[in-house]
This record gives sequence, structure tokens and C-alpha cells, in this order.
Amino acid sequence: MNIENADPPSGRKSGWKQNPEAVRQDILHAAIAEFAEKGLSTARVDDIAAKTKTSKRMIYYYFDDKQTLYEHALEAAYAQVRQGENALQLDHLSPQDALAKLVAFTFDHHRNHPDFIRMVMIENVHHAETLAKSEAIQKLNIPVIEKLAAICTRGQADGIFRTDVDPTVLHWQISALSFFNVSNRPTFSALFGDQLFAEAGQAALREQVVHMVLASVYKSKDRP
Repeated sequence: MNIENADPPSGRKSGWKQNPEAVRQDILHAAIAEFAEKGLSTARVDDIAAKTKTSKRMIYYYFDDKQTLYEHALEAAYAQVRQGENALQLDHLSPQDALAKLVAFTFDHHRNHPDFIRMVMIENVHHAETLAKSEAIQKLNIPVIEKLAAICTRGQADGIFRTDVDPTVLHWQISALSFFNVSNRPTFSALFGDQLFAEAGQAALREQVVHMVLASVYKSKDRP
């Protein structure tokens, strides 16, 4: 369906033809928050509509059904982190500085976007059924491995990084360290207190995560 030219169902948002993409993004923003809070099964399109400037009928106009909306919300959540990575402009930095900047960005992004972490957790509960079928998400995540591979290649050419560093393993390590900080905050805080999640604690953890990742790729003689 051509959204620009089709006659829309009646909704609360007037002048929607002037900026249909803004309506779509408004829906996706509300959907990410709702799915992150309640999960795929429990989330209701009525509640998503209530958080937007449009109507339930308009949501179905854009996304057909709840499953389709969930898929697009998941894609949007992944797109946000990948777009942030693409904006880092790492090529002019030394390999070690480029890797440090990417690790720090990942830690900060995950901390500042807990809904993304919750969406990924929900998708894991569902055995990645939606993600596995999404060609868009598959394509979105290829560049981060390519970016890490380029950094590793430069570091190896400079004789700084180990020759056996695997970019996919490196991405796993960065994700694991940054993900746990958000996913397990409630249980960790309940058991050990929330000092690590205050500003000073987070700044220290961020620095340590960067140091740990860099230490894992340096040749032994180059480790600080």
C-alpha cells in the first residue's frame, strides 16, 4: 500500500499526510516501551495507541497486526544502536582508541536505553523466533562485525593486537559486559546494593569494561 497517496482511516492526528514518517516513528516509540515493559504476549495495541498521537485503527493501517508491529519495534530498537555505532567515525583513530570508543559507546548506549535490553531479553525468551525471520535485523547487525574486523586488522598490522582475535567473539564480549549491567541490575541491586549503579559506580565500571576488552586483544608485551 502506498502510504503517501492512500486515504487513511480516521484518526486523532490531523495533517498526518504532511509527515507520515513522524506518525510511524511515534507508534514505534510507544510500541518499544510497551513491549519492553509487558512482553509480546501481554502487550496490548490499545495501550500502545493510548501512548501515541494517533489511533488503534491507524496503527493497524501501518503495521497490520500486533506481531508485525512487534517485529518492526524490534528492528527499530536494533537500528538505533547500529546507527549510533555508524556515527562514531572510528577510521581516523588508532586501533586501540577506536576499540575503546566503540566499547564505551556500547556500555553507555545500553545503560541509557534499557528498553532495548528488555526487548532483546524478551526475544530470547521466545527463542529469537522473530529475530531469526527478520532479514532487516540480520542486515543491520552485519556492519558491527565488519567494523570490529577492520579495527582488528589495523591493530594486527600495527603489531599491537593478537593475530587470533575473532571479531565475532569480541562483539560477544563487549555485548556481554554491557548487557549484564542493565539486564541484571534489579537482582544485583537487591543482593548487593545499588552503589555500582550510581553515577560514580557506572563511570568506574565503564572504564573497567573498556580496559578489560582492550587487555583481551593486546599482545602480551603490549598490555598496559
